[in-house]
Amino acid sequence: MEKNIEQTRWQDHVLAAFIFFTRLPFWRLRQPPRACYQRVVEYWPLTGWLTGGVMGAVLYGCSLVTSWPVAVLAAIVSRMFLTGAFHEDGLADFFDGFGGGGSDRQRVLAIMKDSHIGTYGVLSLLLYVLLLAAALYSLPPMLAVLAVVVGDPYAKMVSSQLVQMMPYARTEETAKNRTVYRKASFRAGLSLAVQGFLPMAVVAWYTWPLGFDPMPLIFVPALVMYFLYRFIWSRLRGYTGDCCGAVCLLTELSFYLTLNVLFLH
Repeated sequence: MEKNIEQTRWQDHVLAAFIFFTRLPFWRLRQPPRACYQRVVEYWPLTGWLTGGVMGAVLYGCSLVTSWPVAVLAAIVSRMFLTGAFHEDGLADFFDGFGGGGSDRQRVLAIMKDSHIGTYGVLSLLLYVLLLAAALYSLPPMLAVLAVVVGDPYAKMVSSQLVQMMPYARTEETAKNRTVYRKASFRAGLSLAVQGFLPMAVVAWYTWPLGFDPMPLIFVPALVMYFLYRFIWSRLRGYTGDCCGAVCLLTELSFYLTLNVLFLH
């Protein structure tokens, strides 16, 4: 009986993560208990298997029937539809908050919570999409497909460490989603590592014959996350959901840019 209870709880936690981080109707299967949403970050990279897989499939499929630039843009748009531009919204709010809030912690938090988008947010989204499209366009089709399948869950695994490294900057009552993520246990941390690193074996296998070391693909995004963590800590002394979304996209972008440098040199 105890084993069945644990299995049901695990299923509910996974389902909650897919409901929280995507816009697909997983809620039709079952509505997990509210407490499960406090653990969604523990399964964040697993949702990356889905979003990265769909993005890779669209990228490959469209490359067979359209030009490569169109395939790249279609892949980017497909993930935005799949997630409801959830992380892109966080990226825009992050830049609006830190760009317009100065050193005033409360003002930064207030701007990030505001539903309106400002100049910093618009520019950040524009530059992010341009850099992402350019990075994928510069890669051979098959390598680009593998990159998005690997980069998405790996960036989510790296970014999930924000929850471990600092407290939540708001209270649960003032949170946008009325949810405060809990810190992962040792067992959950191991699960996160497996979710993030397992797809990395695919790109390592593919890139090994090309003659470059894939290790920078692991360290550069982690370094980007660390510097973003230091920046967020210096301003807020804590994280928000917008911070997590922004760090996820920026670490993922650094993964693709690093792959470009390795491939072109």
